[in-house]
Amino acid sequence: MTIVVTGAAGFIGSNIVKALNARGITDIIAVDNLTSGDKFRNLVDCEIAHYLDKHDFLNLLLEGEFEGEISAILHQGACSDTMNHDGKYMMDNNYQYTLALFDYCQHEEIQFLFASSAATYGKGTIFKEERQYEGPLNVYGYSKFLFDQVLRQRMKEGLSAQAVGFRYFNVYGPQEQHKGRMASVAFHNFNQYREHGKVKLFGSNDGWGNGMQSRDFVSVEDVVKVNLYFLDNPGKSGIFNLGSGRAQPFNDVAVSTVNACRRHEGKPALSLDELVAQGIIEYIEFPEALKGKYQSFTQADIGKLRDVGYSAPMLTVEQGVDRYVDWLISR
Repeated sequence: MTIVVTGAAGFIGSNIVKALNARGITDIIAVDNLTSGDKFRNLVDCEIAHYLDKHDFLNLLLEGEFEGEISAILHQGACSDTMNHDGKYMMDNNYQYTLALFDYCQHEEIQFLFASSAATYGKGTIFKEERQYEGPLNVYGYSKFLFDQVLRQRMKEGLSAQAVGFRYFNVYGPQEQHKGRMASVAFHNFNQYREHGKVKLFGSNDGWGNGMQSRDFVSVEDVVKVNLYFLDNPGKSGIFNLGSGRAQPFNDVAVSTVNACRRHEGKPALSLDELVAQGIIEYIEFPEALKGKYQSFTQADIGKLRDVGYSAPMLTVEQGVDRYVDWLISR
C-alpha cells in the first residue's frame, strides 16, 4: 500500500520521507509545489515511487485514480508564512485543501495525519488543546484553527478512520534551508556566527531581559518520531500539541549554536556571560514595530500527547542544536 506525503520536498515532509525510507518503505507518493525549485534538493537522497504537483494530486485523487491503493496521507503541505495576509490564498491552500483530503480519507477509511500549528493560540499564555485558550492573530493561524474546529466536530459525530492534527511549535533541524526568513532561530544563529563571528539577539522588552524571551523549540527529529508513532497506532485520533514541553530562552539557542560551532573549530565552550563579554553574542534594541505584537513565551502542554501513550523523551535545545550544527557543517 502507498503512503502519501504532502509538502514532501519541504522541511518536515522530507524528514518524514527519510524516516519512512529508514523503515524500508519506498512506496511513497511525494506531493509538493516546486515553483521554488531549490526544494528538490531535500528529496535527492530519498527513495520515492512517484512525485506529483499538489493540484494534480488532488484532482487525480478525487477522480478515483488511487482508489484502494493508499494506506495513509501525511499532510505536511501548507503555506506557513505568517506574514502572508492573502486570506483567499491562505484559506484555499491551508483550509480547503486539508478539508478535501480529510473528507476523502474518511470516505475511503485512510489514516490522515496533518500539520496544524501553535499559531492557533495567538498571544495566549496557556498552550493546551482546548477551545478557550485559542485565538489566532493572523489568517495563517485562522486557517489552521478553522480546520481543527472541523475535526473536533467530526470526532463528536464519529470518525471512520484515524485523523490526527499536530500543533507544531518552533521546529528546527535539517532540511529547512529553503525557508529563508521563516527558517528557525538556530539556522539563522548558525549563519550569523559563520559569516560575522557573532550572533545578534533582541534586547529586553515587556519585562523580559536580554535574550530571555522564551519559546518551545522542538527538534524535527522528535516531530518525525511523533508522526510515526501515530502512523503505527491508527486507533488514536485528535489534536495534539507537538513541542518539547519546555520553554527555553533565545540565549540557550545562541549559546548552543555558537558552542557547537566552536567545537568544530577546536575551541572550548564558553558560558553566556563569556560570549557576551567577548562580543560573540550581542543584543540589539527590540524593534519598535514588534512591540505589542511579539510572542515572548510559548510552552506546549504535552500532557495529552503523553496520555495517549507517547512516552519518548524530547530533545533539549542543547542536545538538538548540537546535532543540527553537526549536520549543517557536514553540508
